[in-house]
Amino acid sequence: MVRDDLKYTKEHEWVKLEGDIATVGITDFAQGELGDIVFVELPEVGTTVEQTKPFGTIEAVKTLAELFSPVSGTVEAINEEVIEDAGIINSDPYEKGWMIKIRLSDPQAVESLLSPDEYRELSGDK
Repeated sequence: MVRDDLKYTKEHEWVKLEGDIATVGITDFAQGELGDIVFVELPEVGTTVEQTKPFGTIEAVKTLAELFSPVSGTVEAINEEVIEDAGIINSDPYEKGWMIKIRLSDPQAVESLLSPDEYRELSGDK
């Protein structure tokens, strides 16, 4: 499922923009490919993240993958619930399964993200 109210990355992260705050998580496609997610490692609040650079890791039963920041800025919040129970990401990747909130340092950077239609084409979700 690709939501029309979000932006996406080629690395399968989604971004929800609210003013200069970007909420970030992984897509439904990504959680499906990873399988049962058992652990996430996220940066601390106050950490500076850079667009396209790793900001954490996500571990599933069969694999470990890096999480890439879709935008640059400062981490304003982390989702403590997914740290306690990473399986939330499998059941609700777009709402309860969000990972971090970033205060954008360059709001124009979101223009480089994929639209829902572009992400549908990339992920094969027609």
